[in-house]
Parts: sequence; structure tokens; C-alpha cells
Amino acid sequence: MATVLSRALKLPGKKSPDLGEYDPLTQADSDESEDDLVLNLQKNGGVKNGKSPLGEAPEPDSDAEVAEAAKPHLSEVTTEGYPSEPLGGLEQKAASSLVSYVRTSVFLLTLGISMILVLLCAFLIPCPPRDLHSTWSRHLGSQGGGDLSPLELADVNGDGLRDVLLSFVMSRNGSAVGGSRPAANLVCLSGMNGSTLWSSLLPEEARDITCLELMPGSLAETICLVTGTHKMLSAFNATSGKAIWTLNPNYLSNGTLAAPVVVLPDLDEDGVRDLVVLAIGELQPDLCFLLVSGRTGSPVGRPVKYNIVGVRNLIGPQVYITTNGAVYILFGFGNIQAVALRDIFVQAQNRDSSPPSLQIEEPEWEKRRSINLSDLIDVYSDGAELLQMVKAPDCNCSNLLITTRQGLVLLRGQNLTPYWTLRLQGLRSPPTPGYFTDDQTLDFLLQIQDGVGMKKMMVVDGDSGSVVWSYRAPCHMKETPATSAVTSDRKSVFLFWAEGLSAASPNSDIILGTEPPSLHHLYLLHPAFSSILLDLANTTGTVTASEVGINDLWKDAFYVTRTTGPSSKGHPAALVVSKLSLRWALMEGQMAQLQESTPKIGRGELRRFLSRIKFVEAPYEI
Repeated sequence: MATVLSRALKLPGKKSPDLGEYDPLTQADSDESEDDLVLNLQKNGGVKNGKSPLGEAPEPDSDAEVAEAAKPHLSEVTTEGYPSEPLGGLEQKAASSLVSYVRTSVFLLTLGISMILVLLCAFLIPCPPRDLHSTWSRHLGSQGGGDLSPLELADVNGDGLRDVLLSFVMSRNGSAVGGSRPAANLVCLSGMNGSTLWSSLLPEEARDITCLELMPGSLAETICLVTGTHKMLSAFNATSGKAIWTLNPNYLSNGTLAAPVVVLPDLDEDGVRDLVVLAIGELQPDLCFLLVSGRTGSPVGRPVKYNIVGVRNLIGPQVYITTNGAVYILFGFGNIQAVALRDIFVQAQNRDSSPPSLQIEEPEWEKRRSINLSDLIDVYSDGAELLQMVKAPDCNCSNLLITTRQGLVLLRGQNLTPYWTLRLQGLRSPPTPGYFTDDQTLDFLLQIQDGVGMKKMMVVDGDSGSVVWSYRAPCHMKETPATSAVTSDRKSVFLFWAEGLSAASPNSDIILGTEPPSLHHLYLLHPAFSSILLDLANTTGTVTASEVGINDLWKDAFYVTRTTGPSSKGHPAALVVSKLSLRWALMEGQMAQLQESTPKIGRGELRRFLSRIKFVEAPYEI
């Protein structure tokens, strides 16, 4: 049978059965028979394993075929002469093609779904506002007078960026309700671009603006407390600018507000923190404390008076909470005294009992009461002029930093004993706290008047009271504000104003300005490069107030200034509010070399260092 198949597949001739060779002459005679044979073989399924379809072994036709049968069996040959694939190989190839098709389909489907999700995130989900290069300046017109420059930062529209709140006198010719005092305007500017979010009229000039949450909880709304220079105390909704309540001036009929409002714990147990204001008698030197409800603006009891003769500027009032939880109010004229909030509350309510939270006493403070057991406690009495609360590094309390006519004194908050004392003259502006050394204790930048048109900047170590950095520069601007911002590595950058600096003489620390006195520059000091200052900006106006805010999202800090331009006769000074991104200003600022350092600091090295700076919220409160 194999021989028959072989003969059927050989074209175009036929092999003779006797001679075993190809005979072309007999090809034509056998065409019909061979075609029939091939058709029969195809119909019967061919030969498998050398057997016929009936299972019988084929008989050899010749010796040559017997010898040929002894050779290894070869695969079947197609009519073209190429080997044909087994049936299992075709099945494997088909399965492989199917798997490849499925994989490709799954990949393309996944890729398409991912692209759709990316587009949805890009166009449908709102991105947070970027504030990387937010530097703007807003002209608010002419300021109609006024001696105070309140400035506050608070996020009022919920965009994650702090906005700017300020108040200014509109016109001296305007009149307030019930008097001839000039009217003022309370304005809120967007921290993003400086546009006006809202504004509200005030009956008198504002002394202070404080924005905070009076009600505890994450859903509490921000309230802005505005204290006037005469009798005004109002609470405004920070989002809308609408007045929530206003203290009735009749409760201050015999006095005027002497200081900004102070926030207290909740006294009337209505879930909202309460307030206290200090008023001074118009005809006699009486001090009057008035407790005010933070929810309604109504008095919590009657006024509490203390007969104190004032010989200097008023200090405070400020609230102090001891480690044990006792609450005291600090104030004074040239000295610092304390009165327990418990005593004020008892007299205001005209009763002997007080809430449990006010019954706590601090033994070390109570020892300093006067011999006649009066309500007043002596804290410091040696020519005090300024008082600041400084967080203590070794306890959950604050120390008292007191600026005096002779220098600077740091008192321990636990027992009111001196921590250190620094003797110096000419200190008039409040010390600026920040981290300059590596001991994680708050240090202080001081600005001291040092001759006509000159001032001396120095950094005082908060742990020892010693001077660790100082520099003398020209400055004709009086009481220029200084600020600081904390970086992520627990260091602080200090910002202050001075005139243009030139190279220092090797034998003198006197620096001569190279520009007219009307141009002042904003300089930045970093503890890691104390031999240089960065010139960030300049102005020809007078900087009356400044604040530093933090953009938590982008780890950036921004510097807001309130500036008044030069005024002439008949033309009031122009009011300008500006915002400067510190991370952007650091990369664009100019380097002022104070002294030669070893090794010398290169511009590239400084830029690489400054580009890695990230700003965070200050862990301390003043």
C-alpha cells in the first residue's frame, strides 16, 4: 500500500514494478488508474503507522521496496514536497494565537480606561490654587490719617491661602454715628491676587484686628474681632464681612478702650470662648475690666475697677495660663502686675463662687500678693515697657520676655524668677523670636537705635542671653517691623528693613548707604549663612506693618507689608499693600556680603541651598 501511495504522488512519471525505474512512456496509460487510487486514499483517510485502513500490513512489491521499508519512517510529504505539520502542532499554534489576542485586548482596554481616568482627574477635579509665584501689590488709595496700622492674616474663603485684613481711616471729614470721629474702612483682600473680597464701614479707627475661632471644633467659623480706639468692639464673620455683634458703648460710658480685646476660656458655659476688655477712665486714672460674652457681645457681669495711677504707656492686658491651669491677666504702667481671672469673675458676678476651671491657683504666683492680700500680684517693677509670652522649651508653659529701659529680661513662667538679663540701651521695638542656634531654644532678633540714621541688629541666644550675631546698618525709617519664618529643619529666617548696604571696612563696623535714605531694602538673614544677607525687595515708602504667613500646601512663606507713601501738603499719603512669595524671592534675591568667610560662599552653592528650603508653621506662640 505504501508503494502504491508513493507511485501516486510521483509526478509526472511512474516507476516500473520490475525494473524499479521511472518509465515516462507508460505515464499516459496509468493516469486514470492512479487518479482513482489517490481519490480512494483521500476518501479512506490514508495510511497510518504503515497499516492499511483494514489493519492489514502491506506487501512489498520488490526488493528495493523491502530495503526502503527498513529505513527510518519519514513524515508524510505534501504534493509540493514540503513536510506537513502534525495535527497537535496546528492546535497549539491556534491556542497561542488566541492567548496573544486576549493579552493584546486586555492591555488596550486597560490603557484606554487609564487615559479616561486621567482626563477626568485633569478636567473635572478642581486643582488647588498655586501660590508659587504670587507676588502682588495693591494700591488702596489715599489714607485719610490715623496713627495705627492694624494688619491680620486669615483664610476667609476656604481656599487654603491666608487672606489679608486691614483697616484704615477713610476721611477726616467723615463722621461716625454719635460723634465727629473719622470713619474707617475694614477691608479683606484675597491672598491669591489682592482683589477685594469684602469691605465694611467702621464708626472709628481700628486699633487691632484679631481673627480666630471662638467655638471649638472643626466646623467652627472664623470670627474677626475688631477693637477701636474709643468705644468700638465688634465681631465680624470672616467669610462675609457682616457684623455678628457689637458691644453697646453705654457699658463704657465712663471710659475708653485702652488696648485690644483679650480672648479667655469659656466663662458662661455656652460653648463659646469669652472676652475681656480694659478701659481707662476719662476723668480719673481708673482701670476697668469688663467681661464680654463671645457669643452675643453682652457683658458677663458688671465692670470691675482697679485704682492704679499710670505714669508710662500701658502694658497688656495679656492672658497667662500656668502649668497647673491657673489663669491670670497681666497688665501695668511701667510695671507688670497680675490679677487672677477668678477674682475678676467673682467681682463681676457679685458672688463668692466661681466655675471649677477658675478655682485653680499657682502657689508661686500667689506668694507674690501684696501684704494686704489685695487682688494684684507683683510680677516685675523695674521700668518695663514691653511684654511678650515665649514658649518654654522645658515645660508646657510660657516664659515672660520683658523689654525694659535698661535691656531685656527673661522670667521663668513657673516661679517668676529671672532666667537671664541683658543690659543694653535704645531697644524700642519688640524682639522677634526665631531659631538661630542649634539648641532648639527660641532666640531673639533685636533692633537698637544706634545714633542718627543708624541701627544695630543683633541676635540674642535664648538660652544664655548672650549676643551671637550683630551688624550695624543705616536706616532712617523709625521702628521698622521685623519678622521671622520657620523652616522644616527647625531653623528660622529673619526679615528686617534697612538702607542699601555696601562693603564693610576691615577696621570698622560702620556701613555707609550707597543710595538715598528714601529707598529701603528688605533683607533676609539665615543662620547657616550668617556672613551674608539676601536683598529681597525695596520700597520708597514707609513700612508701617508686616506679617508672615505660611502656605502649607506648597511649603512656602509669604511676606505681607503695609506701606504708606510720602505725603505732601494737602495730599494724604497713599496706602499700598504688597505680598511677596519668599521661596521665589530667595531665588531672585541679591547677595550682600557682610564679611569675608572661609571658605568663600559661592553663588551656586547658595542657590542650591536656598532651593531646598521649605517653610512650616511656627511651633511657638507669642
